[in-house]
Amino acid sequence: MVEAVLIDLFSIPANLQNNIQGLLCNTLETIEKCSSIHAPFVYVICCQRQWSDRKGEQEFLLPALGGFQSLKRRLEVVRALTTAAALYTIKQRLDEKDLSIIKVILPTLRKDLMKAYIDHLFTAVYQFEYEDLQVVSGSENLQISEHQGEGQTLPSQDMALIQSEIQMHLESLPSLKGELTILRSSLIPDGTFLHGFTTRTGGISYIPTLSSCNLFSSSKRRDPNVVVKENLRRLANAAGFNPEAFHRVKVDHANAVCIMGKTEPDSYDGIVTNQKGVTLAAPGADCIPVLFADPVRKACGAAHSGWKGTLLGVSMATVNAMVSEYGCNVKDILVVLGPSVGPCCYKLPRESAKEFHRIDPKCVRLFDSANPYIDIRRATRILLERGGVLPENIQDDSVTDQKQNITFCTACHPDKFYSHFRDGTNFGTQIGFISIKD
Repeated sequence: MVEAVLIDLFSIPANLQNNIQGLLCNTLETIEKCSSIHAPFVYVICCQRQWSDRKGEQEFLLPALGGFQSLKRRLEVVRALTTAAALYTIKQRLDEKDLSIIKVILPTLRKDLMKAYIDHLFTAVYQFEYEDLQVVSGSENLQISEHQGEGQTLPSQDMALIQSEIQMHLESLPSLKGELTILRSSLIPDGTFLHGFTTRTGGISYIPTLSSCNLFSSSKRRDPNVVVKENLRRLANAAGFNPEAFHRVKVDHANAVCIMGKTEPDSYDGIVTNQKGVTLAAPGADCIPVLFADPVRKACGAAHSGWKGTLLGVSMATVNAMVSEYGCNVKDILVVLGPSVGPCCYKLPRESAKEFHRIDPKCVRLFDSANPYIDIRRATRILLERGGVLPENIQDDSVTDQKQNITFCTACHPDKFYSHFRDGTNFGTQIGFISIKD
């Protein structure tokens, strides 16, 4: 069932531009006859340069809309200088209305090009189908272009131009919801390490649960990788690291650790390095992003610790990797727990809560209830201390000074952090990151 129709008039040949009214009339008639739902939303994209001499493209197209009152109320003309800018505006309109099934009506020779733009700007949440644009010229029906270009792979230079055009448009967009903010720990020495924990402000993601500095893309969310990459570029500029030497853990909610420079596992929740200028990162949207630093041996690490990873000891596994790979002394390793869901909000079924109760009864509140409250931070600290990390070398929510505390509850602060627990499946993601300075 088509929810929206996109009519691509962006590259109409000059000799056909004077007959756009007839073209649109013919196309709208087809939409109205064939649409499986009454009056889908219709978007027409046009090149701003082609319309520069017209007083208003919406007014110019009105004669073509005379017989299509139901469509007219749901039609919007989007004029832009580039296809990337036009499509990004269309994406915003679709997302505002939570639309996902789109028919694209376009010249045949534009099809492969349009598919390339759509592959970059949309995720698997959206479904696209394509239809050739028919043009009325006088009394004849004409195809705008021949079929010979359909289904072919675009040359690499064309793909590079598309990527560049999209990147330039995204870079031109204003930051949303305030300035980009980075939280830093006083425990990790600035002279040796660059580090921080991100908040949700200062990016370009506009969907409410993802706005604005979302740093993770997936096929199940509406934020494409190009938007996440732009958010990361802005973070890298603000923080001072190289986004091309950035490595994020491949989350599996377990305890595997990747050693930079060795064979990378298919999935892992911890990562360590002693290479300068390489930034390691762990995501979190309730799970704990944990950072590790050894100023003596100049090594660092990052880990993603959800409730499963916490029980499996992912933080201590990361510490052990630093000890075995780089000769670190466990007593020199500093550990900082970033923003995560707190014991004030986080619940698990009683069967899972039992595992935390075994670590320490203080990790569970209302243990006899069906869904007790769980303190994954306390459990992380206890397991680290049992492994030999000094209590004073662990920074978490036990820091009571609000100027020093960075282990906020993500669920309690919707203005600052993303939260899967609070926002549901289409949630955004913040990260903790660390690198050794050159």
